[in-house]
Amino acid sequence: MTVVDEATDVLPLTPERWPLFEDLFGKQGACYGCWCTHFRLPPAIRRENDRQRNKDFIRARIENGPPPGLLAVADGKAVGWMQIGPRADVPEWNNAGRVSAPLMPDEAGDPAVWAISCFFIRSKARGRGLTHRLVAAGIGYAREAGARALEACPMDQSKDSRSIGLFVGSTRVFEKAGFLPVVTRKPGRPLMRMELG
Repeated sequence: MTVVDEATDVLPLTPERWPLFEDLFGKQGACYGCWCTHFRLPPAIRRENDRQRNKDFIRARIENGPPPGLLAVADGKAVGWMQIGPRADVPEWNNAGRVSAPLMPDEAGDPAVWAISCFFIRSKARGRGLTHRLVAAGIGYAREAGARALEACPMDQSKDSRSIGLFVGSTRVFEKAGFLPVVTRKPGRPLMRMELG
């Protein structure tokens, strides 16, 4: 596997980096116009929204701060995105019926318990270790922000690496980074955790 080269920077998504994010997600807004709002908006609102409303929502969230994730940038162009932040910032990720629900209900609103909930990698940049690079940067980013724990709910990668479900990341990536499974509520979808202490 060719690793993403050192010229790739991983940077917080701040308002001035909106054009990079917008270019990465393209006219369709990635994943059928989601604009990375899936875990931020209740299902009823997601059903009402179109891609423009989703885009407006995430842009306002980025402008209001703090950064909702990290961008991987190479040669002046965003090549990857990872949504990371406190669990409370992605309320739908915390629903009791989801495989990503917290082990302890009070951790849903704990600002020191963070989650990596989504990825989007430009198609030409896939298969080059970019997700590993984003997760490694995210661990440092969460630690610097005072997080005591970082969680993810990836999926076991099937033979079809193009699976749409991989927007949550691959279990293999998180295992390699040192995350440990804490509970599996659905086969192939472990809730994984790293204590940052």
